[in-house]
Amino acid sequence: MSTLAEIEKAAEKLPPEQKQELILFLGARLRAERAGLPEPRQFSREQVQSWLAEDEADLKRLQRV
Repeated sequence: MSTLAEIEKAAEKLPPEQKQELILFLGARLRAERAGLPEPRQFSREQVQSWLAEDEADLKRLQRV
Protein backbone atom coordinates (compact mmCIF):
# COMPACT_ATOMS: atom_id res chain seq x y z
CA MET A 1 0.00 0.00 0.00
CA SER A 2 1.46 3.29 -1.01
CA THR A 3 -1.38 5.78 -1.19
CA LEU A 4 -3.62 7.16 1.49
CA ALA A 5 -6.66 5.95 -0.45
CA GLU A 6 -5.33 2.38 -0.40
CA ILE A 7 -4.61 2.59 3.31
CA GLU A 8 -8.07 4.00 4.04
CA LYS A 9 -9.71 1.22 2.01
CA ALA A 10 -7.71 -1.42 3.89
CA ALA A 11 -8.50 0.20 7.25
CA GLU A 12 -12.24 0.02 6.50
CA LYS A 13 -11.93 -3.76 6.34
CA LEU A 14 -10.31 -4.10 9.77
CA PRO A 15 -12.31 -5.31 12.76
CA PRO A 16 -12.98 -2.66 15.42
CA GLU A 17 -10.17 -3.90 17.72
CA GLN A 18 -7.57 -3.55 14.98
CA LYS A 19 -8.92 -0.14 13.97
CA GLN A 20 -8.37 0.98 17.56
CA GLU A 21 -4.84 -0.43 17.51
CA LEU A 22 -4.18 1.46 14.28
CA ILE A 23 -5.41 4.71 15.79
CA LEU A 24 -3.23 4.24 18.85
CA PHE A 25 -0.24 3.43 16.64
CA LEU A 26 -0.76 6.52 14.50
CA GLY A 27 -1.24 8.70 17.57
CA ALA A 28 2.03 7.45 19.07
CA ARG A 29 3.86 8.10 15.79
CA LEU A 30 2.47 11.63 15.57
CA ARG A 31 3.50 12.40 19.14
CA ALA A 32 7.01 11.08 18.47
CA GLU A 33 7.33 13.17 15.30
CA ARG A 34 6.11 16.30 17.06
CA ALA A 35 8.67 15.82 19.80
CA GLY A 36 11.24 17.35 17.47
CA LEU A 37 9.27 20.51 16.81
CA PRO A 38 10.55 23.82 18.15
CA GLU A 39 8.96 25.38 21.20
CA PRO A 40 6.04 27.72 20.52
CA ARG A 41 7.03 31.34 20.14
CA GLN A 42 6.22 33.66 22.99
CA PHE A 43 4.64 37.05 22.31
CA SER A 44 4.35 39.89 24.74
CA ARG A 45 0.96 41.17 25.84
CA GLU A 46 1.76 44.45 24.09
CA GLN A 47 2.41 42.69 20.76
CA VAL A 48 -0.85 40.79 20.93
CA GLN A 49 -2.82 43.89 21.93
CA SER A 50 -1.25 45.79 19.03
CA TRP A 51 -2.26 43.06 16.56
CA LEU A 52 -5.80 42.97 17.95
CA ALA A 53 -6.14 46.74 17.70
CA GLU A 54 -4.87 46.65 14.12
CA ASP A 55 -7.33 43.90 13.21
CA GLU A 56 -10.22 45.78 14.82
CA ALA A 57 -9.29 48.95 12.91
CA ASP A 58 -9.12 47.00 9.65
CA LEU A 59 -12.51 45.45 10.32
CA LYS A 60 -14.11 48.84 10.98
CA ARG A 61 -12.55 50.23 7.81
CA LEU A 62 -13.86 47.30 5.75
CA GLN A 63 -17.35 47.58 7.21
CA ARG A 64 -17.57 51.19 6.00
CA VAL A 65 -16.87 50.21 2.40
